[in-house]
Amino acid sequence: MEVLLPLLAAVLIGSGVYLVLARALIRLILGLSLISYGVNLGIIIAGAGFKQKSPPFLDGLGPYNDPLPQALILTAIVIGFGTTALLLVLAVRAYQVTGTDHVQELTERPDPAESPEVYADPEHPSVSPEIGPLRGEA
Repeated sequence: MEVLLPLLAAVLIGSGVYLVLARALIRLILGLSLISYGVNLGIIIAGAGFKQKSPPFLDGLGPYNDPLPQALILTAIVIGFGTTALLLVLAVRAYQVTGTDHVQELTERPDPAESPEVYADPEHPSVSPEIGPLRGEA
């Protein structure tokens, strides 16, 4: 068991790095999530090995683990879940607008004359080159 959990953390981080290096946006998001899970598992493993004496007001309970790493990991899990949800929503919207999830194609700005459908979004008219920016932006 002492070797299995660090090995699992390494596999999670390695798989995450492999997915981050892929060219698809969804794989990038899943890779970042796997890296986050692997790092969280590594922190839990690192904090689990140190047994401390019980606090002075709780004599007789014996050694215990520090609860701080567990609280930090719980917070990291919640933040990671929120970040993943936000990135997935942005990826779905980018796919709806551009029709691709390839990262390289998303970084290239299309010419409005060649593809007016990208800029002709009725829900968001501020992206149309004919209307111009809203809210006084220059």
